[in-house]
Amino acid sequence: MSTAQLEHPTEAPLAEPQEAAPVRDDRRVAVISGGSRGLGRVLAEKLLADDWRVATFSRSANEFTAKTADYDPESFFWEAADLSDPQSMRAFVRQVSKRFGRIDLLVNNAGVLHQELFLTTTPRNIESLVTNNLIAPITLTQACARLMVRSGGGNVVNISSINAIRGYRGVAVYAAAKAGLDGFSRSLARELGAFNIRVNSLVPGFFDSDMTAEVTERNRDRIQHRTPLGRLGTVDEIADAVLFLTSPRAQFVTGQSLVIDGGITC
Repeated sequence: MSTAQLEHPTEAPLAEPQEAAPVRDDRRVAVISGGSRGLGRVLAEKLLADDWRVATFSRSANEFTAKTADYDPESFFWEAADLSDPQSMRAFVRQVSKRFGRIDLLVNNAGVLHQELFLTTTPRNIESLVTNNLIAPITLTQACARLMVRSGGGNVVNISSINAIRGYRGVAVYAAAKAGLDGFSRSLARELGAFNIRVNSLVPGFFDSDMTAEVTERNRDRIQHRTPLGRLGTVDEIADAVLFLTSPRAQFVTGQSLVIDGGITC
């Protein structure tokens, strides 16, 4: 080797810098209606802890949605949406598709309850009860199920009510809407089973929630007395039942209504 070669070694050309390939996120995605508080919030927290990505909506943000979206934007997406507006539901699902690229689970959790005797229920309240508790879940399910079909399967859990299977005063229209939701679950399970999509209803009894917060002590005592287990349920117990229906342990369960009520309807 010459002295010139030793003093001036040949340098290899520098490689052009390459952009890093985007990291593919294969984590499962759950859509929860009404995920800002109550059962919806607990479900969101449990799914996030289990490494799901969660998308949810409500009429307005609160401390939970704001903090969670700020802390973990890669895993949590919230957007304002109107349950009573079909276009708002479809637009929300489009945003979820753009953000996360898939939907594996839909929990139709949001709903409204106006307690009043049927003969004095206003047409406006009748429309609100049917729209929010039946039409909205149907609309949201259709939009989400189309994405599930493309990705090879999914899971739908509709939150119903024991009012759908047992008569109570003051909730006739609400009960009709929830009974319709149960029928929707059964028929849809027949249609979507071929696409590896399971559809079930969860039928909770009385549990501590926003809807039972205004129950008088007298009525609470009556409910507990009529419940074989002698108490109201907890929101965690209802959430855990939803998680069971979404788990591999329930992979052969579809078209069913799972009643979680402490025995009050038995």
